[in-house]
Amino acid sequence: MNFFTSSILALVCFYALLVIIVFFFQRSLLYHPSINNYLKDNQNNNEPTEIEKVKIITKDKITLNGWFYFNTDSDSKTILLLHGNAGSLENRTYKLNHFKNLNLNFLIIAWRGFSGSKGKPNEKGLYEDAKSAINWLKERGVKEKNIILYGESLGTGVAVEVAQNKNYGGIILESPFTSMVNMGKKYYPFFPVKFLLKDKFESDKKINKINIPILIIHGKVDKIVPYKMGQKMYELANEPKYFYSQEYGDHMVEYDKKLLLALKRFVESLN
Repeated sequence: MNFFTSSILALVCFYALLVIIVFFFQRSLLYHPSINNYLKDNQNNNEPTEIEKVKIITKDKITLNGWFYFNTDSDSKTILLLHGNAGSLENRTYKLNHFKNLNLNFLIIAWRGFSGSKGKPNEKGLYEDAKSAINWLKERGVKEKNIILYGESLGTGVAVEVAQNKNYGGIILESPFTSMVNMGKKYYPFFPVKFLLKDKFESDKKINKINIPILIIHGKVDKIVPYKMGQKMYELANEPKYFYSQEYGDHMVEYDKKLLLALKRFVESLN
């Protein structure tokens, strides 16, 4: 065996080893419960007052931690916040405080494996977590028509899944991706992502089954999910649909006055 053949064989073996490693450790590349990178100094990060810290039991017996806020107006809309692939509940306090100021109730859950919730995250499990949270809200007297699903980054894939053919009040997608397959191809173009990926989150194939008002929010300088993916999701969505583009917004958009006004107008349009 000559040097050239040996080199090719070594490269093939090395590539095959990399593929095997990526296949078995891919979920540790996708889910980052211990990374807290969303807080900013100028945001309202104090833990929301008057919240109830709750436990939600999923159908597969996983215990999820959550924060619930409910005012006395039973007809107020309730946001179910489905967070992204990193960080904790505390990382989203700035959003929750703004929801309160907009006279919105909210429930935020920590995915399995995040913020003290039991279990390990995976696509099927996250869908079950969201469905269990919705059932929990209904058991508390929240009507389906008063629930607004709010997906953030990875959470947009979950929100799209559970919103199909349902009659929720509305759905908000912040920094949505088309599918995790497309995201994988962007970051790992040298791997056969479509065949390796376990958690595909194929939102682009599901969004046409959503028939409730939808607001898509995306920052033009998003360094993680390409802005064009948000545009594509808007293109695929059914009416009524709205797109809020933030010129200076990164992956976690700035909750400034313009964005809050867009949220306010969207919520008011649902009444």
